[in-house]
Amino acid sequence: MGTTTTFREVSASTVLCTIDDLIENAGVCALFDGPNGEEQIALYYLPAQSPSVYALNNWDPLGKANVLSRGILGSLNNTLVVASPLYKQHFSLVSGECLEDSTVKVKTYDVDVIDNKIVLQGQKEATASLSLDSPNSAA
Repeated sequence: MGTTTTFREVSASTVLCTIDDLIENAGVCALFDGPNGEEQIALYYLPAQSPSVYALNNWDPLGKANVLSRGILGSLNNTLVVASPLYKQHFSLVSGECLEDSTVKVKTYDVDVIDNKIVLQGQKEATASLSLDSPNSAA
């Protein structure tokens, strides 16, 4: 059911896919060949929101698996979240913070929709500090 595609790095920004590759109100996984090796990026398309596309690292640091793209989307306390399909922890789509344990965060990425293409602008500075045992994250 899911599609995983590898894309090459392109200068300061990278085209991950097109808007047509995304599923409304759900997640998909894109493989990104970044400077630190291959990373799985979970992309979520919420057309009723602004912005409409959010990106997190696909690695669930508590479940220790690449599964966040398959999580359930929702809102808790006015925060857009994805619930991990493993242990059901909720991660903010904006900050990457785990709502049940504020010491745990997943990487978030800035993405833009440009001419119907999903363009990765980079990793957000504020949420890049903590990753737990990810096989594809920089230390």
